[in-house]
Amino acid sequence: MEVTQVYNLVNQATQEALGSTAVLAEDLSNVVDIGEALFNANAVDKYVKALVNHIGKVVFVNRVYRGSAPSVLMDGWEFGSVLEKVRMRLPEATENESWELEDGASYDPNVFTAPKVAVRFYNKKVTFEVAMSFTEMQVKQSFSNEVQLNAFVSMIYTSVENSMTIKLDSLIMRTINVAIGETLHSAYPDNDYDGSSKVNAVNLLYLYKQKTGNADLTAEKAMSNPEFIRFASYIMNLYVARLGRYSTLFNAGGTEKFTPRDMLKVVMLSDFESAASVYLYDANGQFKDENLRLPKAETVPYWQGSGTDYSFGSVSSINIKTPSNDTINASGILAVMFDRDAIGVANMNRRVTSNYNAKAEFYNNWYKMDAQYFFDPDENCVVFFVA
Repeated sequence: MEVTQVYNLVNQATQEALGSTAVLAEDLSNVVDIGEALFNANAVDKYVKALVNHIGKVVFVNRVYRGSAPSVLMDGWEFGSVLEKVRMRLPEATENESWELEDGASYDPNVFTAPKVAVRFYNKKVTFEVAMSFTEMQVKQSFSNEVQLNAFVSMIYTSVENSMTIKLDSLIMRTINVAIGETLHSAYPDNDYDGSSKVNAVNLLYLYKQKTGNADLTAEKAMSNPEFIRFASYIMNLYVARLGRYSTLFNAGGTEKFTPRDMLKVVMLSDFESAASVYLYDANGQFKDENLRLPKAETVPYWQGSGTDYSFGSVSSINIKTPSNDTINASGILAVMFDRDAIGVANMNRRVTSNYNAKAEFYNNWYKMDAQYFFDPDENCVVFFVA
């Protein structure tokens, strides 16, 4: 083991802690061990200088990742592949002839009125697998007992599960991003997001500027502007009520839909939710005005990725090609509201297959996953953004 004398450093640190000296430059390169990829097998003791250092403790990094993607999972089925969604249009009113009676007129009660039904079919699936090999005999020489070996194998299992969770989260977020992209394109076919606000793609910054005349406020600065945040909360809460009434305005398909509160999903960027918590709460952690309370929502740290800096421009943006072959490159996305039936992950099938290689004496496991990810443009979906 390498041993370094640090008496000069601790004496200096004591003086700094006591306020006897200014903060000085410190060389910590030999104080804190950042580890090595390979152990130096020639490390020996400081007594007879011949005894090889042994490993005294083994720590396995074994932490389960729970994931953070919004919950859009639906049920599965064993036979058949197609997901069929059937909806019926609202029937039209006709003349009530009870109040239009004429002498000698005939009133036909046998007219057939067929329901007007529309159907959507979903028959696409995505799949991937994670492969991992396991051995026992070959790694026993690296551990002191069965407990350490089992802990090592458990660490591998956990790492595979964490990898699956991250990948499933990313697919769920990509499904939500498709909904955002399709909604934005239906409202802004020319991708001109900053010049107006639409009923199903709400440019909160544009509406705020129209109301207040504050033309200098930028999208990023709006996140720390209490007046804007209050205005945004007010608009979002209006939409919770609006979506609960029958309308053709809040979906790309222009169908008659309503979304009651218990079937409304809200996903919000954590940057905006945290800003609202800071600027709308009082010192006791309660909303200063209950009328400004944000809609109940699940939060995400980013829509597509964090970038290299977690900047607002990175976490609030998507850059995708939608199933409609439209390219959407938009930023400033704060939240999305959608009907429970608009976005879903259905028929998920996770399984593990195994094979033992008798010649080389190891096991191969394949962790497989396939599911159907869908977005229905005929269901209500509203995007809130700043541009």
